[in-house]
Amino acid sequence: MNFFKNMKLGAMLGMGFSIVIVIGFLVAAYGRIQLDQVSDNISTLSEDRLGTLLQLQEVKDNINIVARVVRNIAMLTDAQRIAEENRRLGEVMTRTSQVMGELQQRVKSPEGRALMEKIAQARPAFLEAINKAAKLGEANQNDAARDLLLGELRPLQAAYFKAVDDMIDYQRRMTTEMVKASEQDVEAAGFMLLVLAVVSAALGALVAWAITRHVKGQLGGEPAYAAHIAQEVARGNLAVRVDLRSGDSSSVLAAMGAMRANLAQVVSEVRHSSESIATGASQIATGNADLSQRTEEQASNLQQTAASMEEMNSTVKQNADTVRTASQLASSASATAARGGEVVGNVVRTMEDITASSRKIGDIIGVIDSIAFQTNILALNAAVEAARAGEQGRGFAVVASEVRTLAQRSATAAKEIKSLIDDSVSQVEAGSQLVGQAGSTMGEIVDQARRVADLIAEIGAATHEQEQGISQVSDAVNQLDQVTQQNAALVEESAAAADSLNSQASRLVELVSVFQVDASASQAVIAQAQSRSRDTARAAPSALPQAKAAPAPRPAATPLTHTPAPAKSARSAPRPPAAKAVAIPGPAATPAPAASAPAKAAHNNDDWETF
Repeated sequence: MNFFKNMKLGAMLGMGFSIVIVIGFLVAAYGRIQLDQVSDNISTLSEDRLGTLLQLQEVKDNINIVARVVRNIAMLTDAQRIAEENRRLGEVMTRTSQVMGELQQRVKSPEGRALMEKIAQARPAFLEAINKAAKLGEANQNDAARDLLLGELRPLQAAYFKAVDDMIDYQRRMTTEMVKASEQDVEAAGFMLLVLAVVSAALGALVAWAITRHVKGQLGGEPAYAAHIAQEVARGNLAVRVDLRSGDSSSVLAAMGAMRANLAQVVSEVRHSSESIATGASQIATGNADLSQRTEEQASNLQQTAASMEEMNSTVKQNADTVRTASQLASSASATAARGGEVVGNVVRTMEDITASSRKIGDIIGVIDSIAFQTNILALNAAVEAARAGEQGRGFAVVASEVRTLAQRSATAAKEIKSLIDDSVSQVEAGSQLVGQAGSTMGEIVDQARRVADLIAEIGAATHEQEQGISQVSDAVNQLDQVTQQNAALVEESAAAADSLNSQASRLVELVSVFQVDASASQAVIAQAQSRSRDTARAAPSALPQAKAAPAPRPAATPLTHTPAPAKSARSAPRPPAAKAVAIPGPAATPAPAASAPAKAAHNNDDWETF
């Protein structure tokens, strides 16, 4: 009984109907088997017994036909008619042989085969006499043929008939026995079907009783009473009383009673919570309106900042273009100064070569002067020697005088040239010094030009970096503007959601007011909900300072950074304290999500100062 008691209703119904179906299947199967057996008997009667009887009767009829045909042959004298009778005789004998062959294959029982053997033994003698009488008739020996028919053929025909009749009687006897056996089988099958019907009816009644008892036990009472309780609960009457049997704790009515009690508690809590939700939704709508206004102001400020950043970006781009142009000009001037330095160096080297050449010319003039001096000495000596020679040396004296004059003139010219060369050398040396100073000055100019070009290049790089930084800041401001616009849209959606929540809470209050609950139970449930609300409200402020103490992460270093001023954060719009949040009655673990929300707000406080 415990097995049936613990069984589910679907399983019990399935088992009960399965039992009934199995019994019905067994009855149908037994009836089918008996019907098949009767059908086999009928098939045997119709195909075997009846067919055999018909074929035996055909053999018997063919014997008579053969006898009449032979009689006609013995009596006729017309050859054409005799030929027709012979043709008919051949057809009948052929058909008889065919039927006998089929009978030999059809008959399987030993007794039947023995009777068929007798027919087969009697048939040859009869056929031999028939053929003999037919030949006599064809030979127009009609008297001999008639004598053969009336004498020798009659006992052979009688024996043949006797064998065939014995076989027919055997087949009739077997048919009668089979009919009686079929009648007995039908009577037994009817009795067995009646017994099975009675047994199936008894088992069906037992299964119906067990299922009814089980269903009533699971319902805990009459189905009409359970339907009445369900209708009362459906109408919102949660104060209806559910009458149960003693010790009943697992029936449907017991579950409905527990459901009614729990539903009454839930409805009381929902009624109290819906009122709190309506109040909180109104506060949220007010806060969202204030937040929407401040978000719009911040969006306007960000748009102005974005416009200023765009102007600054264009100015920096112009400066960058100017610096690039100055850098190109400085590079060109540096290259020109470098080429001038190379030219001055070449001039210095040329002046040094000229100075060296002038010094060599001075040395050559000195040699010429010494040669002129020595020539003058030699001319003087020649004149002295010519004077000593007297008249013979007069011509030589004239020559010596001319040579001396030339030597003196050469010496004078050499001195003048040397004086000029010395002046040129001194001037060339002074020019070389000036050119050297100009070369060193040009080198300094080249170094300064390169320094200026490097400084302009550094200024250009710094301006390019500044341009990139301002572009990044502008992009960040634009993104911030977009995010602010999105936040404004979200705030508007939140305000709409708060309004919808307020209307839904009002609707929920109206819907919950339909339910009727016990007043004492309702007061107890409301007291429990208020106690849980106070616990949640006390837990929320304690979690808020911990969330505010968490440092906000700063972004990675960028060309332009911004650190919000603490005073500005202090001047930001005050947030409503967490204690004013609407506390929805629930399990004791609800303060943890309330603490996570302020932590996220403090996490983004440095980047979103307006909020």
